[in-house]
Amino acid sequence: MYERKILPNLNCGLDLIGEVLYGKWKIRLLWFINEGHKRPSELQRKIPDASRRVLNIQLKELEDHGLVMRKIYPVVPPKVEYSLTELGTTLIPVISVLGNWGDQNEGHLRAVILKSLNPEK
Repeated sequence: MYERKILPNLNCGLDLIGEVLYGKWKIRLLWFINEGHKRPSELQRKIPDASRRVLNIQLKELEDHGLVMRKIYPVVPPKVEYSLTELGTTLIPVISVLGNWGDQNEGHLRAVILKSLNPEK
């Protein structure tokens, strides 16, 4: 497993939230779990561009940070479901505001992102 060589900078709230939410799929995972998609296979269908391995790693990190909890049901084959913790639930309004900001600025954001992907055009 990856081991950090440099300790993270945790001097302010932005550093802390960046450390907890850093990861391409974490915000989407939190959102979809909140919407009721609790099984790993459901989350995989909601985020088809992500590999199962990456989703599992990011779910584990969210669990380690106390934002989601995993429940394993004692059946064969084992059934796993994720849910938000009380702390994780407090992030949903923040994610909603960020999503609304993205929607309101979609044209500009899409243009600059596409330009950065293909700078010679």
